[in-house]
Amino acid sequence: MNETMVCAVGNVATQPVYRETVSGASARFRLAVTSRYWDREKSAWTDGHTNFFTVWTGRALATNVGASLSVGDPVIVQGRLKVRTEVRDGQSRTSADIDAVAVGHDLSRGTSAFRRPAREGETGTRAAPAATAGPEPAWETAAGAAPGAGAAPDSEPDTVPGPEPDAGRAAEAGARSAATARSAGRSQRRRAPAGVT
Repeated sequence: MNETMVCAVGNVATQPVYRETVSGASARFRLAVTSRYWDREKSAWTDGHTNFFTVWTGRALATNVGASLSVGDPVIVQGRLKVRTEVRDGQSRTSADIDAVAVGHDLSRGTSAFRRPAREGETGTRAAPAATAGPEPAWETAAGAAPGAGAAPDSEPDTVPGPEPDAGRAAEAGARSAATARSAGRSQRRRAPAGVT
């Protein structure tokens, strides 16, 4: 089977739309991917053209996307690229979709805390995101119109929200002390005399 697999790095441009259907959960959101290049005349990095994709997710991935992503989050999306052109109301419309296999936060631009969803019967289960109510956003792009017009912002946000400074320092300190304890344990095992386990 010939499919075009892509890996897109960008920002969440619209709040994910989460739905519970008969066939399982589904979620979708718009992804803004802006190229950056070095402008020699200005001696600075400059934003290039922005491409917008509709990212489709299903089942467990949809549930996790609905609970984890919000507008402006830097993400990496891997999946199958699907480009469709259709005529609606006399206008040709083109849509570029990604049928996602994996979605995650871009850790080169901020931090994230991973949590496994609890299995059935375990305590502390995290509730599925509430189904999105209200009108659907405009997902298609009219031929000849600017890509993403009316569907998403034209540029990526300048700042990425991060964890509280104290929480970050506490997490770093905990990770360092755990690494030190593991290292000390390995040193003790190496120094043990022969015959001692």
